Amino acid sequence: MQDYELLQDGLALMALGMGVVFVFLTILVISVTLMSKLIDRFQPAPIAVDASKKSPSSPAPVSQNDEMLAVISAAVHRYRSTRRR
Repeated sequence: MQDYELLQDGLALMALGMGVVFVFLTILVISVTLMSKLIDRFQPAPIAVDASKKSPSSPAPVSQNDEMLAVISAAVHRYRSTRRR
């Protein structure tokens, strides 16, 4: 008889724990949704930037790209040479 009561207490505790977690997660989802709506309501609208006024972005100089490629190649070569040992 004691095993049955122990099993019943365990199931009741499990149901209570799962219920508490479910309620907590439900409250969390509701609060996050409400905060998102509040932020959307009170956040100032972004200022539209005219596309014709934007200056074209210039790519990085070629010499800098070549230097970066050389540095990366040297690092890969050094890593591979120390890895083989």
